[in-house]
Order: sequence, then structure tokens, then C-alpha cells
Amino acid sequence: MLDGIDGFISIERFQSLADPKRILSLSFWRDEAAVAAWRNTEEHRQAQRAGRGGIFAGYRLRIASVIRDYGLNERREEAPQDSQLVHGA
Repeated sequence: MLDGIDGFISIERFQSLADPKRILSLSFWRDEAAVAAWRNTEEHRQAQRAGRGGIFAGYRLRIASVIRDYGLNERREEAPQDSQLVHGA
């Protein structure tokens, strides 16, 4: 559904271990303008209608920016200075 949308990077979905009815959908976008452009497409409006019409009993949106992005062996230069001192860059 999102492949080919300008500014869309990726999406991941996770199911709660404590409550299997709860899911987390995490999407990444180039910038907020790309999100706004997608939000105003007819395809997205149809998905909203389907969701509100019975797929979801409720939902919450949180829009956030990535402050830091690094892993155990990648992009370590983005790790906090104290972490780099203890674990290496």
C-alpha cells in the first residue's frame, strides 16, 4: 500500500506479547511534508474509513523525530559520548 509513495521509507508492525489484540505500526518517512502528502491521498482516506468502520476499536498516533540511530556494530559515531568511551565508537 505504501510502496512507491514519495517520501515513504519503511514500515514495521509489532504485536503485543501481553495483549495480542494490540499492535504497533511504526513507519518512517523522509519528512513531515511526505507524511502530509500521503495523509491527504484518497487511498489513505479509504484506509481510514475502513479502520474507523470496524477494523480498530481505537487507536493513537504519535508523530516523532529520530534523535539518534545506531546499533551494536553500526553507526556507533551516533552513540552518546559516554557510551562510546565505555563500549568504543
